[in-house]
Amino acid sequence: MIAPEPRPKAVGRLFFICVFMFFVPAVRAQEYDFLPVAEDISLLTTLSGKCQQRYKDELDKLPSKNKKDFLEAYAQRWENVKEKFDKQEIYTSAFAQKYLDGLVAEIRSANPMLRDRSFTCYFSRSDIPNASYIGEGVILFNMGLFHRLGNESQAAFVLCHEIAHFLLQHTENSIDKYVTTINSPEVQAELRKIKGSEYRKNEQLQRLVKGLTFGSRRHSRDHESEADSVGVELLRNTRYDVAGALSALALLDVIDTDTLNTLACLPNVFDSKEFPFQKKWIAREEGLLGGHAHIKDLEMADSLKTHPACQQRIRLLIPLVNRSHQPVALKFVSDSSTFVRLQGVFRYEAIEYAYVMDNYTRSLFLSLELLQAKPGDGYLVAHVGKVLNGLYSAQKSHTLSKVAAFPAPQYPPNYNLLLQFIQNLYLEDIAAINCHYLKKYHPAMDRYPPFKEAYEKNQKIIQQDGAAQK
Repeated sequence: MIAPEPRPKAVGRLFFICVFMFFVPAVRAQEYDFLPVAEDISLLTTLSGKCQQRYKDELDKLPSKNKKDFLEAYAQRWENVKEKFDKQEIYTSAFAQKYLDGLVAEIRSANPMLRDRSFTCYFSRSDIPNASYIGEGVILFNMGLFHRLGNESQAAFVLCHEIAHFLLQHTENSIDKYVTTINSPEVQAELRKIKGSEYRKNEQLQRLVKGLTFGSRRHSRDHESEADSVGVELLRNTRYDVAGALSALALLDVIDTDTLNTLACLPNVFDSKEFPFQKKWIAREEGLLGGHAHIKDLEMADSLKTHPACQQRIRLLIPLVNRSHQPVALKFVSDSSTFVRLQGVFRYEAIEYAYVMDNYTRSLFLSLELLQAKPGDGYLVAHVGKVLNGLYSAQKSHTLSKVAAFPAPQYPPNYNLLLQFIQNLYLEDIAAINCHYLKKYHPAMDRYPPFKEAYEKNQKIIQQDGAAQK
């Protein structure tokens, strides 16, 4: 188990030796046996219901002018919030929520202006390294960001930043700006012009929408800097080290960087004497849609980063941080062991959630990434086999595109290489690669149920479909 409870000491050396000899395989498997937290559906339904009531209350306060457009925009925001609950992205672990509530309580108690403000923070099971205020008083802290942080003061700044978005009503202001812009005489005249034109209507409309989108992104960057500044002020009042704001932003600036060398990893994991790894499996397709084209527009490339313009944001914050004279400046207020424990658990939970959401290639990438740090981990070994079985079934049923992404310029190079690897494999390749991969751990891991299930399913594939074993 991850962070297992302490076990009682063995009574008597002979008893210990006998138990150890009899249970060695099972104990070894259980050491790595990660069990995802079962989502509390009843709780999710209750929480979603409360958010929906808040959403309905907000609709009654919308301005009468252009109300139809306001209703449509708020409905879209609500659907996004609702989806987080419906797809069980909200993490319902009581232990994790108690820890997160403790961080928020530290921020609330140090900032009296927050005590009567209604908002709630949840951990999201997403591996995307981000956090966000999504509306209806809901702030999400993605597991993919939390497990990359260096200390609790950075986590506190992330929360303060999102609380600032909530306080400053940035999403509401963005909606107001969008509705006002789309109904402006200039935009309406442009829409009439496009509607009346005979040729290339879609292209003209796309250009108009792109202009509105880029304008929104630039405005959003202004919001980010404003939220940074207010977030620092909120953090300054706590016991957390306000310098955590700068180190957090420095981390966010490079957080999209690949941490898995796929070119070295794939042959290392999937090569075997009986079925050697083949270079053609990772050959890039050239041509119009191949070759993993790179984005040459620097402005576009920066806008696609999870956290754009971090260096500029850091420069703006340095004077605010340097003038701070905190009597207490701690990197951890809670027990640091809980922070580290959750970071470990979250890496596994993100892998599991990606798979549950039918994002097999992302789940596989995250599994291989963690497997480099934890070779022989039972859950990871079994999960790789499980994903490959799933990819085989999807390709056989001609539904691979539903669970596997295609290489694209917006993806990091190492992830693109994994996607190319999956696209290059024939049906029999997937079955055979998985067969020889799982055999490396058979029969040592057979007492671990997830491994046994993955192994036996692959064996049925081999037997029923006559997939080649070399």
